[in-house]
Amino acid sequence: MKSTEKEISYAITNSYSTLNTLSSSTKNVWFVCHGMGYLSRYFLKYFKGLDTKDNYIIAPQAQSKYYITSKFKHVGASWLTRENTSLETKNVMTYFDSIFEQEQLPDRINLIVMGYSQGVSVAMRYLAKRQLQCSHLILHSGGIPEELTAHDFKFFSGKTSLIYGINDEYLNDERMQREQSKAQNLFNNLDIIPFEGIHEVNTTILCNMV
Repeated sequence: MKSTEKEISYAITNSYSTLNTLSSSTKNVWFVCHGMGYLSRYFLKYFKGLDTKDNYIIAPQAQSKYYITSKFKHVGASWLTRENTSLETKNVMTYFDSIFEQEQLPDRINLIVMGYSQGVSVAMRYLAKRQLQCSHLILHSGGIPEELTAHDFKFFSGKTSLIYGINDEYLNDERMQREQSKAQNLFNNLDIIPFEGIHEVNTTILCNMV
């Protein structure tokens, strides 16, 4: 018996979540990519400390959902796995394109792109592939994709912050040295911000970014 894997293209519908209102008073738009196991509507809680008039937050939703525990009660989501990573990345890029098209952000807006944990990889790939200019790229407790090079970010003129907890159970000293080295090779305007903590979103640091 011969097994063949084939591909098809079809239209799908996905959600995304927003916090606050985009208005003439809005100064900053945050495009924030959650980590593995999150849903976008719950990820927004980390940004409630930001001024509601100045900040509008857009949280895309990873498309692959699953039950987090064996009790089949809580649902989380994942952006990518090692299975068909290239194809799945293309799907995520198209999905992000649709969000930006839907939101129609004004040119005057100060755009901040943030990835947390697994969200770092999709946020960075999107900037690189679409050459999306933003004022601030925040890489929080995640890994930088190996395939990205300084050439991919030659267009980028914004600021980059690399944030991580020094007690992060997923990022030992060797791993963080490697991530710092990769970030230094990619970006000229780079801040490295370690904090006392584990693998968690540091809301205090985020709120001080603006």
